[in-house]
Amino acid sequence: MSQRIVVTGTDTGIGKTVFSAGLAHLLGANYWKPIQTGLEGESDSQLVARLGGLSADRIIPERYRLTTPASPHHSAEIDAIRIDPDSLVVPDTGERLLVIEGVGGLMVPLNSSELYIDVFERWRLPVVLCARTQLGTINHSLLSIEALRKRQIELLGIAFIGERNSETESAICDITRVRWLGRLPWISPLTADSLQAAFKGSFIPGDFKP
Repeated sequence: MSQRIVVTGTDTGIGKTVFSAGLAHLLGANYWKPIQTGLEGESDSQLVARLGGLSADRIIPERYRLTTPASPHHSAEIDAIRIDPDSLVVPDTGERLLVIEGVGGLMVPLNSSELYIDVFERWRLPVVLCARTQLGTINHSLLSIEALRKRQIELLGIAFIGERNSETESAICDITRVRWLGRLPWISPLTADSLQAAFKGSFIPGDFKP
């Protein structure tokens, strides 16, 4: 069975999808976002395919496609459905690696009683934690790392996204003893070529092996 890596974040809107696109290209991996919230415009799967240069057969269809851009439990309620976490079964992609992207942060509710981290705990797959470099990221990062460790979920390391902030990045890694995987800078214009070039210069493929 192929290696599977979960990409999660300390918060929503920090750049997990762009990171996932770069990671999928760097590792030659397939991509799966089990739950997509917000269907207006380009979906995350479509964005990853475009920025990562992934062909259609390397994009695994979402298990849930929810109309409203909101927390999964709320978006599902609006669509009059209930997310069943047990239905989130990781697909086998053969020899090709699989990058799995979560929604928002670790504690995002999927329904009235279960969180996304509950699914990660059941999967027992290695996790990459994405974090901003902006003010407030130390608190968010330390809380997220503590939550992962409490459930004994393997953490491959932390990937920062944004402008360089060496003191903050070092503080998080020193306090938690978590591996610094690299930092993806803000990219403008953001294209497949510019992302792939930035990713290649920022991350080492071997660092993402368990």
